[in-house]
Amino acid sequence: MNPKNNHVHEYHDHTNVSNGNIKLAFFLNLAFTVIEVIGGLLTNSMAILSDALHDLGDSLSLALAWFLQGYGEKKPDQKFSYGYARFSVLGALINSFVLFGGSLIIISRALPRLFNPQPVNPQGMFAIAIFGILINGIAVIKLKKGASLNEKVVSWHLLEDVFGWVAIFISSIVLMFVDLPIIDPILSIGLTLYVLFNVLRNLKGILNIMLQGVPAPYAIDDIEEKLLSVPGIREVHHTHIWSLAEEKNFLSTHLVVDKHASYKEITQYKKAIRQVLKNEAIGHATLEIDFEDLDCDNNNC
Repeated sequence: MNPKNNHVHEYHDHTNVSNGNIKLAFFLNLAFTVIEVIGGLLTNSMAILSDALHDLGDSLSLALAWFLQGYGEKKPDQKFSYGYARFSVLGALINSFVLFGGSLIIISRALPRLFNPQPVNPQGMFAIAIFGILINGIAVIKLKKGASLNEKVVSWHLLEDVFGWVAIFISSIVLMFVDLPIIDPILSIGLTLYVLFNVLRNLKGILNIMLQGVPAPYAIDDIEEKLLSVPGIREVHHTHIWSLAEEKNFLSTHLVVDKHASYKEITQYKKAIRQVLKNEAIGHATLEIDFEDLDCDNNNC
């Protein structure tokens, strides 16, 4: 089998798995939103009804992630010659901002309760918290196995919900025995700050891809040194490395060879270079051959 075709097949399979994970997370989250609305009305809990509104927003974000992850499977065409994989990264970017905004809303809701704790129904909180931990936990476990940025961001989106329900679960047990309602906002703020930290860390990687930064852990000097180790390569310059999506890395570079190098030798050089790049998980490379003594000033080559 052609290695290139095999690579495409493996990437396609991975994308299908990612899309299936996000689809499952969407339906689980939507189902739990309905449970929350019913539970909030039965327990007369504004906190649970407010979280139901938050989860409805999560469901919309998951629907967007599901759509863009699937849209990213489209093959290259005349409009997007590199393909549509970056639409998945766009989904991760949008969801990062949604999660960032959601975190700020949760903190803004919790802060006033530090100074004015509200009475709650611990028994109702306890029952619904168990559902929240189980349903969101299943979705997180599925998404944590994924490698795409979209899955990572969505998993943190749902992990925030798991942490929130863990806080409600712990709070409900404590409140059954001790009248200490302030424990709920303290736990909520602490856990939300932890999630917010990880969102910002993932956002840095997403923006690096969108702005075509050199993907971690690559270093251009290191890659050029490895290319120079190929016999016959005299110099390497104008090297660029970027990523279309987290799993698809690209490179373009200029290779300087002897001015008398034959077509056969150049073909061998390219074959050896592509093997080096394959070992570095760079799947697509544009190699420009320059000859020694060629004037390369003013970006002419």
